[in-house]
Amino acid sequence: MKKELAEAGEKNGELLMKIEDTNEKIEHLQNTIIKLEEDIAAKDVSLEAARQENDSIRKSLTEAQERNEELLRKISDNEYRIHLLQDTVQKIQVDAISRLSSFVMEKQDSDVAKRALTEAQERNEDLLKRNEDLLNRNNDLVKKIEESGKVITHLQESLQRIEGKAANLEADNHVLRQQAAATPPSTAKSPPSRSKITRIHRSPENGHVLNGELRQAEMRPSAGMPEATPPIGNAPNSSNQKDFEHGEKLQRVLNQKHQPQQPQDDQQWLLTCIPQYLGFSGSKPVATLLIYQCLLHWRSFEAMKTGVFDRILHAINSAIEAEHDVRTLAYWLSNLSALTVLLQRSFKTTRTALSTPQRRRFSSERTFHTSQTSNAGLAYLGGQSVVGATGLPQVEAKYPALLFKQQLVDLIEKVYGMISDSVKKELNPLLELCIQDPRTSHSNLAKSNTNGLGQQNQLAHWLNIVKVLANYLDVLKANHVPSILVHKLFVQIFSLIDVQLFNRLLLRRECCSFSNGEYVKAGLAELKHWSDNATREFAGSAWEALKHIRQAVDFLVRVLFNLLNISSPIVFYSQIHFIPIFHFCQVISLKPMRTLREIRADVCQALSIQQLERIVGMYLDDVNGSNTISAEFASSLKAAAREEANTVTTFSILLDDDSSIPFSLDDITKTMPIIEMADDDLLRFVRENPGFAFLLQRGE
Repeated sequence: MKKELAEAGEKNGELLMKIEDTNEKIEHLQNTIIKLEEDIAAKDVSLEAARQENDSIRKSLTEAQERNEELLRKISDNEYRIHLLQDTVQKIQVDAISRLSSFVMEKQDSDVAKRALTEAQERNEDLLKRNEDLLNRNNDLVKKIEESGKVITHLQESLQRIEGKAANLEADNHVLRQQAAATPPSTAKSPPSRSKITRIHRSPENGHVLNGELRQAEMRPSAGMPEATPPIGNAPNSSNQKDFEHGEKLQRVLNQKHQPQQPQDDQQWLLTCIPQYLGFSGSKPVATLLIYQCLLHWRSFEAMKTGVFDRILHAINSAIEAEHDVRTLAYWLSNLSALTVLLQRSFKTTRTALSTPQRRRFSSERTFHTSQTSNAGLAYLGGQSVVGATGLPQVEAKYPALLFKQQLVDLIEKVYGMISDSVKKELNPLLELCIQDPRTSHSNLAKSNTNGLGQQNQLAHWLNIVKVLANYLDVLKANHVPSILVHKLFVQIFSLIDVQLFNRLLLRRECCSFSNGEYVKAGLAELKHWSDNATREFAGSAWEALKHIRQAVDFLVRVLFNLLNISSPIVFYSQIHFIPIFHFCQVISLKPMRTLREIRADVCQALSIQQLERIVGMYLDDVNGSNTISAEFASSLKAAAREEANTVTTFSILLDDDSSIPFSLDDITKTMPIIEMADDDLLRFVRENPGFAFLLQRGE
């Protein structure tokens, strides 16, 4: 047993030693595994860094390849351009050599041609003298034709205005005849009443309303007013006649009872406030609302005779004549337009004639009907008015109210004409300076193009025109003048600019040149920029009114320059130095237009053949000194001129200025938005002027 125990102990010791060795090996393996894991992690980190570095290298390689491709494209483009330039240079050199050779050959023959040249110069001097005489006669004829055209235009405008007024008077007379047919016999037999009505007349010289001229006219009963004479066989007896007279007296008493009074103090308050600047309630003129509400309260529109309209017109006309500044005129143009539109929308447009019975007998039924009619006429004062589609009470306007509306239209035309004349008065001196380039030499032209400040100084007159237009637009918008009037005004002003510049271009040879066309084109671009910023509501189609001068300038700059034959390479190079390079590139890069039909279709549709022929004859090429036009174009132009001369009997190359009134009351009424009569429009004014407290009482 001891031996076995000893052996077992030895075996256990050996096993323990093996276990210790195994543990040491396990620890060694664990350490080895840890080291391997650390090595693997380090390798992963290094691999990730290498991968990122490879990605960045690939990206940079791709970018480098793209840049290389772009550089290759640019190199190819540059090579192509160099090739084109070389071809151009070769062509220029060949052309220069051919021209120089021809010049040498012509030089050899110059001695022989000297004598002929001297004789030709003498003949040319005689022809020049004759040509000057013909030009002077032509200018005199042009002036006479222009004056005749203005007279004809003025007569046509006067005829149109007279026809329009005749149509308006015919419509008013039709309304009055219908009212006269419905007038009771007592009115027909009453003594004729007379009312002094203020009329504002036009002067035949300028078509505007005379300043402050008033004529007194008398209203007489219409000769066509029906008499209340019963037919034979139905004559009333004496008792019926007494009942009839008693009923007529009772009806007049009822009418006087329901007829509101017009206190002289209230009228005087109104006439005192009218000349003052009352401002606006939002976009609504306070003076317009005040006049309209007072007349509505006094029932002046339905009165057969009243003097309040004359006094209001006199106050307005005096306020207009007192100050002729643009702000005052714009203020009154806004007020007059709004007031006229209010009347137009308030007056009933459809009236039915009442049939007069053969026998008028007074009865209780007729008294009740008369009372109902009178109360219905006063209904709008109590808040139960007959309201039209525009939200305004509908009134049966009598003759004084209709005449008042027509006189307001005349005042609108007068004030519009005064504003238009004021704009023209400011623009005419500037237009004299805008037609010709202030630069007088090519050296100044080259120097002025070196900086933008010089170009601004050259366009100073055009910028002054833009400034004038902007100032007038600001004043008109600040006074809430209807947009249609502003639009018509600027269309008319742009038409004036078109006429003035175009006519001067045709009459002055120094204005009909390439460099001057560039100058006018730059100025027109300033006007285009302003009209675009002014929005279509106010400027609208004003730019289209400049079509003649725009097309004439394009014809000078785009067409005639291309049609000229350049005489020598030296002059060709000189024009590159004298013209801004970007303008020159624009001109030579245009598609060549050789036929007259193409030129008229693409450039100058509005110009006649005679006007084109005049421009070609007056054209001065101040760039290269050559005026030789393409033979094909010159022949086609002459043929077209002969053909047009055979078909057109009378024509004028100059334009006429249209100074007529380009709008009507219907135009203003259709375009002006609905004027809503709010309770607080006159609240502040009435609080400051207690004399108009009756307006608030009426509203309550």
